[in-house]
Amino acid sequence: MNKLEQIKRIILSGAESTGKSTLAKQLARHYNTVYMPEYARTYIENLNRNYNYEDVVHIAEMQIQFEKAFLLKSNNYLFIDTGLIITKVWFQEVFHKYPEWLDEAILKYLPDFYLICDIDLPWEKDTVRENGTLEKRKYLMNRYLEEIKKYPVNFGIVSGQADERLQNAIKIIEKI
Repeated sequence: MNKLEQIKRIILSGAESTGKSTLAKQLARHYNTVYMPEYARTYIENLNRNYNYEDVVHIAEMQIQFEKAFLLKSNNYLFIDTGLIITKVWFQEVFHKYPEWLDEAILKYLPDFYLICDIDLPWEKDTVRENGTLEKRKYLMNRYLEEIKKYPVNFGIVSGQADERLQNAIKIIEKI
């Protein structure tokens, strides 16, 4: 087994404003490795128009490319801020369809583990977030869980505030 095959890929998933980005950075720092930032956020923030279906296709394609690049930089773990399952649900919720190749890509790039961030953090408005109601956050969390359960991969749900959330995530990771 080569070095790249030994690296554990952990995707942080969950509804908007659940601390995925913060937790990915903290975990990378704790495990002395890198994290892959959420490409969709950067891309959408830099659009001077509303996003469309083709933009989300581009985001999915770039997620795959960036993951390959970040894997080369990682050390034992690669923490990925969001992943293709979130993108698939995004396609379904907004456009009611998704590219045919996406299911195969999800299987091909299935991580070693999904760390799902609970909705116990308050939603914070920003320029790209769209789903701030508690009902919508619960709904999306359940959609992500349903989708993840379709694949042969383990997952854990992390909750807690501030450092407690980080410590809870570390405990989950250490168990796997």
